[in-house]
Amino acid sequence: MAAHHVEQIIEDPFGQARKVAVNIGESPLAWLHARGHLSERHYVAGDMLRADWEKVGLGPRVTMRWDAAPPQGRTGRRVEPTVAQLSARERFDGAIRAAGPGLADVLWRVACAGEGLGAAEKALGWPSRAGKLVLTLALDRVAGWYRVR
Repeated sequence: MAAHHVEQIIEDPFGQARKVAVNIGESPLAWLHARGHLSERHYVAGDMLRADWEKVGLGPRVTMRWDAAPPQGRTGRRVEPTVAQLSARERFDGAIRAAGPGLADVLWRVACAGEGLGAAEKALGWPSRAGKLVLTLALDRVAGWYRVR
């Protein structure tokens, strides 16, 4: 199976913007799990959070919108969310609340935004290797909220 890559702009440790190819088949959570840094329970909880985040459509759009253009004279139309999107939004908001303040930041950055731990630690002003501990605590709370065993 061939790896699928997308180009992203990230900030390197020196604050410079760099264009990189990211393997979309391997998220930061999958990378940590594959190397034994996250338990199966933590990985599943993080993946459930990411799936809810994507289902709600909270992430940036990376492709063209193919829905119909707005009629003449209107600047746009409001699309009503589906029941699945509303449910996913409730689950996502509940999981973030369960993680709690101070833990939700690194959880969102790594699980949803796809930032690596190093980049998340730098963006949050944390020392190296602090992110893994905080991420694990956040994932433990989220796993409890999602009732992952």
